[in-house]
Amino acid sequence: MESIYITPEHEPLREQISRFIAREVEPHARAWEDAGFTPHEVLLKIGAAGLFGLMYDAQHGGADADALTNLVFAEALSQSTFAGFIITVLVHTDMASPHLHHAGTAAQKERYMPGVIAGHTITAVGISEPGAGSDVTGMRTKAVKDGNEGVLNGTKLFNANGVLGDLFFIAAKTGSARHAMSMFIVEKGTPGFTVGRSLDKTGWLCSDTAELVFDKQVIRQRIAMLDAKVRAARAYLYHCAWRVTQQHDVVQDVSMLKALTGELVNEVVQTCQQFHGGMGYMRGMPIERVCCDARILAIGGGATEMMLDEAAKRY
Repeated sequence: MESIYITPEHEPLREQISRFIAREVEPHARAWEDAGFTPHEVLLKIGAAGLFGLMYDAQHGGADADALTNLVFAEALSQSTFAGFIITVLVHTDMASPHLHHAGTAAQKERYMPGVIAGHTITAVGISEPGAGSDVTGMRTKAVKDGNEGVLNGTKLFNANGVLGDLFFIAAKTGSARHAMSMFIVEKGTPGFTVGRSLDKTGWLCSDTAELVFDKQVIRQRIAMLDAKVRAARAYLYHCAWRVTQQHDVVQDVSMLKALTGELVNEVVQTCQQFHGGMGYMRGMPIERVCCDARILAIGGGATEMMLDEAAKRY
């Protein structure tokens, strides 16, 4: 679908990602699913191509690109049928390292950002806990000041890139007030910091042929409706990215967009799985994997209910 927000300059990036996925990801990612991680050498190739620092400062190796370019990159990644690979990349580029970009000191950026952009330093973010997920104000991890450093005590859970990450951005309470919290940079190997068990997930793990009989008319109508919903959501997505480039406040829009798309992706994949009949539930079928991987999108990064509540607060 054409978009007024996509320029001819974006197409080479989309094509570059498409070629990379076809060559480096799809032929190999089934083995990564079994192993439970995306190999670091693959991430190094992405870094070498200059794709880990699209919105970051050129002085550290970034491209100084805008939010629309970054969205084109993220959307192009979705051509892969292995969501575990996609989330490995996007946690690094859009969930963890942005804390350094937006709030890091000049010295911290100088120390860490070149490695982050090159893919030598893979980042992870620690927010969710056994007793606190989307509502971050309920976290129990605490930080107290010890000279010029902070001492952290607590446990984090459900941290993508947590096992193989090199640099962690950890949220912790710094006082008794509800919103008294900060993000702390923790390097792998820091004394007292250990990585616990690797969690066995249903989907995002790297994180047959059958006869199918369909009623063609009913199915094509349902597909057309799903296509209409996806096109509308995509237009809203690009509009939000454009508003970011115009320095607009997009918190409410992004909250609604996260809720909308998290639910929509599950509606789409579950409907398509139903079209496949019993084969849609067989391990090894692409639709079964995609369906499992999509479920987390309405939960992780802000559950639908929390996103709708954040949007409602701003009316």
